[in-house]
Formats: sequence, structure tokens, C-alpha cells
Amino acid sequence: MDDVPPVPPEAPKPPPPHGDDSDGLDLGLYAQQAYLEYALSVVKGRALPAVGDGQKPVQRRILYAMVRMGLAWSGANGAKPVKSARVVGDVLGRFHPHGDQAAYDALVRMAQGFAQRYPLVDGQGNFGSRDGDGAAAMRYTEARLTPLARLLLEEIDEGTVDFTPNYDGSTEEPKDLPARLPFVLLNGASGIAVGMATEVPSHNLREVAEAAVKLLKDPKLSDEEFFATLPGPDFPGGAQIISSPDDIRAAYNTGRGSLKLRARWKVEDLARGQWQLVVTELPHGVSSQRVLEEIEEISNPKVKAGKKALSPEQLQLKNTLLAVLDGVRDESSKDAPVRLVFEPKSRTVAVEELTQILLAHTSLETSSTINLTMVGLDGKPVQKTLRDLLIEWLTFRQTTIERRSRYRLQKAEDRIHILEGRQLVLLNIDEVIALIRNSDEPKSALMTRFRLTDRQAEDILEIRLRQLARLEAIKIEQELKNLREEADKLRDILANPSTLKRLMVREIEADAKQFGDERRTLIQAEKRAVAELKVVDEPVTVVISQKGWARALKGHEVDTNGLSFKAGDSLYGVFRCRSVDTLIALGSNGRSYSAAVSALPGGRGDGAPVTSLIDLESGTQLLHYVAGAVTQALVLAGSGGFGLMATIGDLTASKRVGKSFLTLETGEAPLKPAWVRPDQHQLACLSDDGHLLTYAVSELKHQPKGGRGLTLMELAPKAQLQAVCCFASGLHLAGLARGNKPKEDLLRLSGLAAHAGKRARKGKAVEGFKQVMSIAAGVKE
Repeated sequence: MDDVPPVPPEAPKPPPPHGDDSDGLDLGLYAQQAYLEYALSVVKGRALPAVGDGQKPVQRRILYAMVRMGLAWSGANGAKPVKSARVVGDVLGRFHPHGDQAAYDALVRMAQGFAQRYPLVDGQGNFGSRDGDGAAAMRYTEARLTPLARLLLEEIDEGTVDFTPNYDGSTEEPKDLPARLPFVLLNGASGIAVGMATEVPSHNLREVAEAAVKLLKDPKLSDEEFFATLPGPDFPGGAQIISSPDDIRAAYNTGRGSLKLRARWKVEDLARGQWQLVVTELPHGVSSQRVLEEIEEISNPKVKAGKKALSPEQLQLKNTLLAVLDGVRDESSKDAPVRLVFEPKSRTVAVEELTQILLAHTSLETSSTINLTMVGLDGKPVQKTLRDLLIEWLTFRQTTIERRSRYRLQKAEDRIHILEGRQLVLLNIDEVIALIRNSDEPKSALMTRFRLTDRQAEDILEIRLRQLARLEAIKIEQELKNLREEADKLRDILANPSTLKRLMVREIEADAKQFGDERRTLIQAEKRAVAELKVVDEPVTVVISQKGWARALKGHEVDTNGLSFKAGDSLYGVFRCRSVDTLIALGSNGRSYSAAVSALPGGRGDGAPVTSLIDLESGTQLLHYVAGAVTQALVLAGSGGFGLMATIGDLTASKRVGKSFLTLETGEAPLKPAWVRPDQHQLACLSDDGHLLTYAVSELKHQPKGGRGLTLMELAPKAQLQAVCCFASGLHLAGLARGNKPKEDLLRLSGLAAHAGKRARKGKAVEGFKQVMSIAAGVKE
């Protein structure tokens, strides 16, 4: 021990940085991990349905709790319904430790025939309405399962699905329900998770079943046959899908898209030639109350926030609607779930005119999103195509049947084993009785004498005397025969994939025959209604001021010298056009904004600012304006020397926010658009360093979608394009001569020959001018 060297003292550890210790955890890493766990919980545990049974966790727990409570449909009238509060309490206490209102809302939705194509809960009492009325409190309503719910639940005790411990480990709950049909398509689903969402529309049971059978028989089924079988959604409230078959197919082939829906109506004839329009089916998610509110908002508009008066669009829309519509009332009742009656202003109003206005400005025509995102069999949330979704469900169903068959085969073999022991005993009944009476260990004696297993011997010792009758032997023989036949069939199912597929087909077709119904939603392509307001086609003169105030004066004989403007404002331009034409405003960022000339105020006032007719992007200024027919051609250019040709129709935007059209680099600005008259075949480009270039307009490219365009003129370093102009026989120049004296000149074609060239050339300096300020088309020779 004395030879052992002493252990040196341990060196002191350096203090942790910033006062941290070894038990500390980086806040960023902790927040990241916690948020990911929360996101995964929302995605898989709340918002998204599963491919297998089509249910979200709360729905699955409600259905499982109800079947365990004995609320499954059985017999002629089914189980007696119980208070919804009992169901919610059992769900919360056993499986779903969340708020009671969330569970009750899920229960209510599964009972609403207007929300679910095939309701799984039979609700007794007030379960809400499609107009947004909420359900009565859970203490007042009662619930039980519908007959259709057995397709989700009847095989659950046959080893078909895995179970997992509930939240406190006191019991177990299924991870999936053994769905016999793809309920994710039958009832659809809607949910918003973290970073993803789902919107699966409902479909017709017969069509889904037929498509599944065809895919099962031929996995390479053509798109034409597949979509002929399953053409599109089938909503609970009917209505009509007006999207084209190609649009529906594109949405299904990508798993994401949008469908156009339209209400369905009929025209009822009244006395003295009068008539009324009656809407009987509304698009999915649209209520009668919502349509009535939209009609009220149009016919009695309110001044928008930040405005002093109604906008011209509001007044025009109000007048247009009231010119054809006299009144609307809701006559919906228990016998007619949807009955909206629209009375025309007079019997001379055309049905097409009234329906077109209503469809364009109300939710009688709307859109429905398709987003086939769900939790797959691998537990991952993925957006799927319709074909992939059905193929994955068929895999789930095949696995379910295999597990069910193994379970039933095991049960049959266990029963056969027991019956074979009984049969042996009945053949030697006297010896068995004597052995039991005289043996201290009858179980062991039986197993030794007759070579029985432990289970067989135990069953014989517990057998009743009445089962020793001669008739019982006949029953055992018959039961053994049936069980052996059943076991052979089950072994065939498990051994032969073709037998398994045939069984799947028979079961799907049988369920479709029992629970299938006719399609409710009509699929018929139609053009979407467009809001077209009637405008009298007449000549008008559009006057624009430098500060962007616009007005439309009747006629073309307008004295511009007599026009008045606000203090500090002046004339920008005068455009002689028609009342059906369009006003275009070009922003400093190259964005194009448009407004109807008919929407401009008239009279002798100062007009209205163009900014009140559009939604101008923040930081953008309106620089240039044109008004004319949609076919009018223009040359658009930027100060960087690039430009293109487009029409006023190309520049017209469908929304008030305008659209991006002319692409500009940093520091560039759009120039005043140049009109292209039918007789003007030459284009002049002027740079700010005094160079002028002319060439044929045909060298430009028509770009209806806008862009940067082609190089119009080669510019010297630090030079910019100043103006462009189309002309026929001459060009008017204005600028400064030596001594800064104003100077104007008219160059005819002979004088412009020196400046003629090809596009993208530098051009030639203009003689006699110190600086050219502007160019304009000159008079013809």
C-alpha cells in the first residue's frame, strides 16, 4: 500500500459561461422541440383524418364509446338513444381529456344531415340547421348510432385493428376503425392543422364503391374509366358543379384544386303572366341566411370605412339589382329544407337577366376547395391524389380482412379442438364416467387414457349432463362439419390472393347495395356568371387632371379651355372615347390599374380621384393615364430603354388591386404610353441626351401579359429614354434652343431620314436644339 502513489487532487472545473449549469437547456432548442411536438399533436391527433377509417381521433373515440355503451343500431328500431351528455361524459372520461364542447360539437356534426353526406349518429332533438343555428345543449339532445355506422364498427372485436392504451392507461382505444368502405371520401373532412390543412369533399357511396372495385380488379385502370365511374363530389345539399371535367380531373390528379358550385332553381308561373324564381338547392356551405344578407347589403349598401359617401360601384350595383328584383323571402320549412323565393320587378324581366345578376353578386355561385391531405397508413400526413387514396384504402381493407380471417380461423380451430374432445368422450361415455368416479386426478387420467389436451380435458370435466344426450352427438357432428368447411375457406382466403380479392369485391358490392343511394349533386359544366352591368354606349370625353382627378363629360365637343380644376391642379389629358370603354392608370412601379369609364362621375364638378376607384399599392404613385377601347394598341416603355406593345384590354385588371404589367429595374420609371393609330407605322424614341431614333412599329413585340419587353433604343451611359411616339408622316418636336429659348419644329419624313434605323440602335442627335423636351405626331403632308 505504501508503494501506491497518491492521487492528485482534481483540477477545479471552469465556471459555466453566462452562469449556466450542467442541468441547463438551451431555450431555442427547447422551444423548437416543444413546438414540433405540439404541431405533430395537432396534425395527427386533432385536425387530419386517417386514410383507413376516414375519422379524426375525436370522431373515432365518440363512435367507439357509443358502441361500447350499447348504442349501436340493432333490430327493427335500433338501440334506445341516450342523452348526449352521457356520451360526451364517457368520451371525456375514458378517451378524450379535452373540453366537453369540442367533443359535443364533433358529435353534433356527425348527426347533421346537411353537413355529412352519410351521418353516423342518429340525433334526437335540435341538432342545428344549415342557416347557422347551433344545436341545443347536450343535456337536451339524445343520440345513438345510425345503421351505416356498423360498417365502421362491427368487426372491431375480431382482431382487425390495433389497440393502444388510453391517456391514463386505465383502458384501451383503437388506433383505427375497421372500415368496410372508404369513409374519408364518403363524408369528407375539413380541418386546419399546423402548416397544413385538409378539405376533402363528400362523394356518392355507390360511385366510390364501384371505383374501388374497378381499381381492385385492375390497378392500372385508365383515367377515362376511373373518372367516368367517380366523376366528382356529391354534396349533402345537392346543388350543381359547373367546373369542367378537365378541371375536376386536374384537382383529383394533384390532390389540390378548386371547384365552382352553383345553386339550382326552378321558375314557378303565377297568375296574369307573373312568375317567381325559387331556389331549391344551395351550394355546400352556403345558407339561406347568408344569401339574404348579401341581397340586403347590395340593395341597402353602407358607406365604407374611411369614405364619406357610397362609391359609384355600390350605387351602380344597387340600381342594377333593384331594376330587376322586387323582393326576396325565405320559405324554407321542414318539408322544403331550402326554398328561397325571388320576385322580379315585373313580368317583362328576363329569367336569364335576374339569375345572372344573382349568381354574379351572391353566394348562389361560389367555389369549393379540394385538398386531399390526410394521415396515411405509414402515419405521415401527405397530400394524395384520388387514385392513390383509394389504392391505399384498399391496402388497409385487405390487411383488415386478413387479420379478421386469422382471428376467425383461430376461433374455428379452437372450437374444432374442443368438439373433437367431446366427440371422443361421447363414443366412450361409460368408460369416461367410470374413470372420473374412480380417479383422484380425473383430469390427468383423462389426458393419459384418451390422449386429450389440457383444454379438452378441462372442457369435459365442466360438461353438463344434458350434453351427454344422443341428440347432442348429432349436433356436435354437424357443427364440426360446418366449422371444418369454414376453416378451409378461411385458409383459402389467407393462402390465395385471388380468393381474398373476390371476397373484398363481394363485401364492397353488398355494402353498396344495402346503403347506396342516388347522386344528389348535378355535375354539368357551365360558364361562370360574370357581373355585367348594362351601360348605354354613347360618346364621352374623359378629362384627367395632373393630380389624378377624373370625370366623363358627354359628347366629344368639349371646350378644354373652359374646364376648371381644383387649386394647384391642371389638365393632364383629354380622351375622346365611348362610355363602354376603359380607363387605365399606370403606376410608378409598372403596375396597371383599370376602371370603367361608365363609373366616372360626370357634370361640371371636379370629378373624383382615380384612387377612389382602385386599391393603390402602398408607396405607389399614378403617373400616366389612357382611356379608350379594349382593342386600342399602345406602346409602353420604361426609362431604361425597354418597351413592348399591348392593348388597353391587356392592361385591364379584373380586381381593384390592379396587376403587374411593365417590369422595371430599380431607378426606372414608366413613360407616357404612346397611342398606335391605324395609319401610324413609325415609332420615334427620344433619349434625354437629345438622340432621336425612328423605325417601324412592326419591329416591336406584342406582349399581352406584359414584361420587360425589347430594347427600344441603345442609350449612352447615364442616359435615359425620355419619350416614345408613333407617327405617320411627320414628327413635332418641342424643347429649348441656344440661350434656353423655347423652340418648336416639325420634321417631315425627309427630315427624319437621318434618324431612321433599326430597333435598339443609338439614333442621331437632333440639330438646332439644345434640349428636346417632347415629341408628338405631326400633320400629314
